[in-house]
Amino acid sequence: MAGSGSRVAKRSLNACTRCRRQKIKCSGSQPCDGCNKRKLTCIFDDRDQKILVTKGYIDELQQKLAKLQQNEHTDTVHVPVPLSPDYVDDRSPDPKDQNDAPGELARSSNDISDVQLQNELEDPASGLTNPLSSGPPAFMSAENGRTFYLGTSSNWSFTRRVLSLTHEQIYQEALPTGALLFDGATYDLGWDGLRVAQDLDTPAVPTFDHAMYLINTVKFRCGQMYHLFDENEFMHNLHDFYSQPKPNATGGLWYIHFLLVLAFGKGFVKQKLQGNKPAGAEFFVNALQLLPDVSVLHREPIESTEILCCVALYLQALDFRSSAHNYIGQAMRMAMAEGMHTQMPIEYLGENMVQRCRKIWWTVYILDREMTSLMGLPQSLNDDHIDTQLPAFPHSIQRTAAIGMHIKLSRIIAEINSTVYAIDGRLNRNFLVRTKTALANIASLADELRGSFPLLLEQAASGVSRISAYLHLLYHQCIILATRPLLFCFLKIRFESSDRCSEALNTSRNVRNLIQMCMESSQQIISILHSLQLEGLLETFLPFDLESIFISTVVLLMGPAIDIRWNYPAWLEKAYTIFEDIIDSGNLIAKFRRSELQLLDELLSCFPQDQPRRIPAPFSFPNNVLNLPGPPDSLASSFPPSAHALGHDILSDQGPTIEDEFSFTNGLTAAQIMAVADSIENIDTEWMSNAMIEHSIW
Repeated sequence: MAGSGSRVAKRSLNACTRCRRQKIKCSGSQPCDGCNKRKLTCIFDDRDQKILVTKGYIDELQQKLAKLQQNEHTDTVHVPVPLSPDYVDDRSPDPKDQNDAPGELARSSNDISDVQLQNELEDPASGLTNPLSSGPPAFMSAENGRTFYLGTSSNWSFTRRVLSLTHEQIYQEALPTGALLFDGATYDLGWDGLRVAQDLDTPAVPTFDHAMYLINTVKFRCGQMYHLFDENEFMHNLHDFYSQPKPNATGGLWYIHFLLVLAFGKGFVKQKLQGNKPAGAEFFVNALQLLPDVSVLHREPIESTEILCCVALYLQALDFRSSAHNYIGQAMRMAMAEGMHTQMPIEYLGENMVQRCRKIWWTVYILDREMTSLMGLPQSLNDDHIDTQLPAFPHSIQRTAAIGMHIKLSRIIAEINSTVYAIDGRLNRNFLVRTKTALANIASLADELRGSFPLLLEQAASGVSRISAYLHLLYHQCIILATRPLLFCFLKIRFESSDRCSEALNTSRNVRNLIQMCMESSQQIISILHSLQLEGLLETFLPFDLESIFISTVVLLMGPAIDIRWNYPAWLEKAYTIFEDIIDSGNLIAKFRRSELQLLDELLSCFPQDQPRRIPAPFSFPNNVLNLPGPPDSLASSFPPSAHALGHDILSDQGPTIEDEFSFTNGLTAAQIMAVADSIENIDTEWMSNAMIEHSIW
């Protein structure tokens, strides 16, 4: 792991002949920087690039060759024909040609840059396309008429697509949206968004001791992973504030910053809600009412960027995802305008300022990457433009390492979004090759993550590290994000024909192993969250644990609908107990999410394993699950009983397992992930491409 002097750099996808020969770093541009400076001819040799071809293409070439050879009037014809249907040009660059500088926070030498994207043919049947990002863009309208875009990689959008697909297959009509959770619809901030001076309702600030308790809670809950305020400056201003006979409630940006930290503190410690108003909302709203225009914020850009991060993270916790994404985007641009993404000179700006800016920058970077993925939108910043180091924590080297790992995982998320979820034809049409690329990227971090941040879940004498748990959860989310489009493909095929689905799964063990990997990562997430739950460390206000349990439960619900061998009732029961814990803490979003999952469970159970059947739609669909008079599962109870209802002993029933050459029950190692990724190299995807066309999965 890189130390405090590590730099984040992105290796070029290719090197020119001169740079490769001299074993020096190449910019990858045409001409490259080195050749350009020396006024030399810059030559790129593409003969080392791998080329993956389909069996159908090879058969076509062989047929053409046979016809040409039969033509007695034709001279000798030279047609390059691969040696076998599984031929792959696997010549790879010399390992010594790696362009990463020692200690840089870039992709490691076993990264997928050396398994680079194969040049694909333009044969329409040669590429398997991700159905979540291909075809017309998808939208869904809420009951109030507002239309929402279903982003390609969004967890929220993925569940909506699965729910819609399943409901339409069963009821032959569109999914009613009255009971579904939409952006910004869960909580009521009690504010119309207007900043009118006479309408300001200043909340009473807590006593000094109470404020210190809330601040320390914020430091423990999110200060280890995100930089929200500079402790030295913030605490100095705090003491000045409380030393006054009457604390000044118009103390400029610091007071706004203080209100936001109090809002987080209340959110972390206060569980009982007042209606639909979230904890700490009075402080948050007052902070936004006092927040000046962005043109004024630029006068104090350092603290303003921290403030914008606080606003974005609090809004994300309340499921105001679009607003949160907007605020973190403002923070990103403000930070870049101050040069925080560059190698800021310590000798000119001072050690304290540079270290603070590095902490701010990487917090903005991580939040931007993750929030953009949760929105399912393209990333707005290229890593090639980033040239700053990790912050230094003199008393905690592990914290520097944690930030470095967090950055790597956020970068992988961004790369999955731009490759696996790429728009048709814009980057690469071969979905399985892109999935292999993503898995190789993920595998490159597996051993480092295990070695530097062990979980020790099975050691009774050891507690669970919250930092380690968070990083492992993010790691398994990367695997699910890269592989779950296959689940959607096979669910659609299953609805069309159960026989065709079984045939497709049995035809390609490689694809089945990818889905199994998705299942195993979902179980790993539940296992980690269950351990946190036992120690009282579940994060019930910030949204990240909820996102983890939500996406893993969706995957485990889809599994048995595709193949009964992927039925894991014990893990589902664990998942629902985690939901209960988060709901009991006062999280209304978790209540909605669980209701949607129960609905999906009931809908999928309406499909028997032999032949799908249609049932009449219910007479009514609840408008708001939060206002239902019955128990929390009353939404799901309006549908027929689930075929895989929960009622199993967690400790004794682990569910059936798939006997296959890959098993990940003890966790996913780098070797196991790479074994699955490498198996894709020689896969014949023509059968699946035909299935995609036949079942209109575009």
